Amino acid sequence: MPDDPHGHIPVLLEPTLEVLAARPGETVVDATAGRGGHAAALLERIGPGGRLLLVDRDAGNLEYARGRIKGRAEGLGVEVRSCHGSFSRLREAVAGVGLDRVDVLLADLGFASNQMDDAERGLAFSNDGPLDMRLDRSSGSTAEELLATASEQEIADILFHEGEERLSRRIARKIVETRRERPIKSTAALAELVRSVYGSAAGRSRMHPATRTFMALRIAVNQELPALDALLSQVPDVMRDGGRAAIISFHSLEDRRVKQAFSGWAKEDRAKLLTRKPVEASLAEATSNPRSRSAKLRGLTWLGGATRM
Repeated sequence: MPDDPHGHIPVLLEPTLEVLAARPGETVVDATAGRGGHAAALLERIGPGGRLLLVDRDAGNLEYARGRIKGRAEGLGVEVRSCHGSFSRLREAVAGVGLDRVDVLLADLGFASNQMDDAERGLAFSNDGPLDMRLDRSSGSTAEELLATASEQEIADILFHEGEERLSRRIARKIVETRRERPIKSTAALAELVRSVYGSAAGRSRMHPATRTFMALRIAVNQELPALDALLSQVPDVMRDGGRAAIISFHSLEDRRVKQAFSGWAKEDRAKLLTRKPVEASLAEATSNPRSRSAKLRGLTWLGGATRM
């Protein structure tokens, strides 16, 4: 992966800009501001007179993104505002900064590289760290707390439904057996536990056996799927007629929801699809930025039927 001074390379940047087609004077919401990569590029297209709202659950990344683009925004005549919180409360975020409708909405459902690479967050098992997994570390329960209190059935359901883990029951049973003897507190301990369940089969796949377990717990801890459902439900409330929305997903559980919502609106003539099939990374991007390989971009133009906030 090429070096990036901002700690993250935005995925599918050019296709996203093409789909969103932001213009001078428009109002843009980046619902997942991250390190500000997409926002910085959109900023160049909406000055002068544009407005940009940055939303993110990670307070540190949100502050970084705002600082990154502040000077350039002033030079372009773009007003920048920010809101710390989940995009599940998008309508509230938009109204809270005095906005009514927006012309452009972007949500990149992935994680910033600095989040994944920070062992203290516990989002990955490449480096040992605490089992936290929260995107907003100011609230909510950690993965460690979830594994310490959830029942065996609850853990199995999370691993199966959120991670599509075929050995969900066996892994859940092992977790419960292990926690009777000692708490499961680190990413390394959990990864090794899952590996032990897979046994010799662990070596027959290029994917680490704990990959699905970590994904499932991260989704559960951050309530990612309910948050996405809430975001999609608010699109009719915030989009201006003729506005464009784009969502970048990274696994089938996300993409399925986006596809169903977008297709449903298109069938009702409330939206026009801008991507008949999801846009994926080119070979060049996938090679230079491996984290783009699973990204899928879907976009639409909102045609009408907005409800009042």
